[in-house]
Amino acid sequence: MSFSRSILITGGAGFIGSHVVRLFVNKYPEYRIVNLDALTYAGNLANLKDVENAPNYCFVKADICDFDTICALFEHYDVDGVIHLAAESHVDRSIKDPFTFAKTNVLGTLSLLQAAKHHWQGNMEGKRFYHISTDEVYGSLEFDGTFFTESTPYSPHSPYSASKASSDHFVRAFHDTYGLPTLVTNCSNNYGPYQFPEKLIPLFINNICTGKPLPVYGKGENVRDWLYVEDHARAIDTIFHRGNIGDTYNIGGFNEWKNIDLIRVIIATVDRLLGNAPGTSDHLITYVTDRAGHDLRYAIDSTKLKRELGWQPSLQFEEGIEKTVRWYLDNREWMENITSGDYEKYYEEMYKNR
Repeated sequence: MSFSRSILITGGAGFIGSHVVRLFVNKYPEYRIVNLDALTYAGNLANLKDVENAPNYCFVKADICDFDTICALFEHYDVDGVIHLAAESHVDRSIKDPFTFAKTNVLGTLSLLQAAKHHWQGNMEGKRFYHISTDEVYGSLEFDGTFFTESTPYSPHSPYSASKASSDHFVRAFHDTYGLPTLVTNCSNNYGPYQFPEKLIPLFINNICTGKPLPVYGKGENVRDWLYVEDHARAIDTIFHRGNIGDTYNIGGFNEWKNIDLIRVIIATVDRLLGNAPGTSDHLITYVTDRAGHDLRYAIDSTKLKRELGWQPSLQFEEGIEKTVRWYLDNREWMENITSGDYEKYYEEMYKNR
């Protein structure tokens, strides 16, 4: 079967990546979609059961730091587009193990950049290297009504955000030095189905269901901008196809919440959908020592993306959180497999004989 494009999506078995893979596989049957994932703890092929047998989809288990393998993949699939989502992304883990974050997020990105440069050398026309980053590279905002824009200076405060900032700089350097056709986006906190339950929203939904404490850092006054993951996937699709080469776009939800207020919305929604009386799970809130280097506030200004490419969020937060909670309540087996570690068996079951 011939394809008009061959798109390599890294980290495609992860939370955001699986939504991007699903969107591209279903929307672009003329594209070959190559999902590359190392299947570390947050990668789960069960996230893609609905597209795993699609004729334009294939999965490759590999580490982005394995340069020889990456080069071979570019050659074998004649890759002409990269959407790079593979990353270590949990701040708490980065505080405990910064070396892993530097290796994956910096050296892994460099490996992909170098492979793309080698394969596309002399023929950059129509190629795209799209690097997905985070708003955390910008540091922290005060409660003063300001927002992160594409021109905000970088000021990372955690090993995670420092590693992402470094990878962003390498991507831009490859554009400026070698003419690699790159795009960079910095997005706010994502939420929605298939998110690994170390992150706040799925963790708290699961803990409410199981009667476990809801750990709140400090006083819960840190503010985050939240973006529904399917809206992020739509933005990635739009920017990959129509973004200006060498440019940066910020993707946000225009949706700021204090952590404690967000948590109370989650509690109220879960209790209501479980048929519990209002306030049933309020006692689970447990205040814990604040995270080291905890940024006070993130807020993204997506005006450029809306003005130039016409993208804007499709969901109000109340609708998005309702859909999200319902999904986790309706997919308890998925959550049980994640928390028990059984999800790791899926790869062996699906691919060991292929």
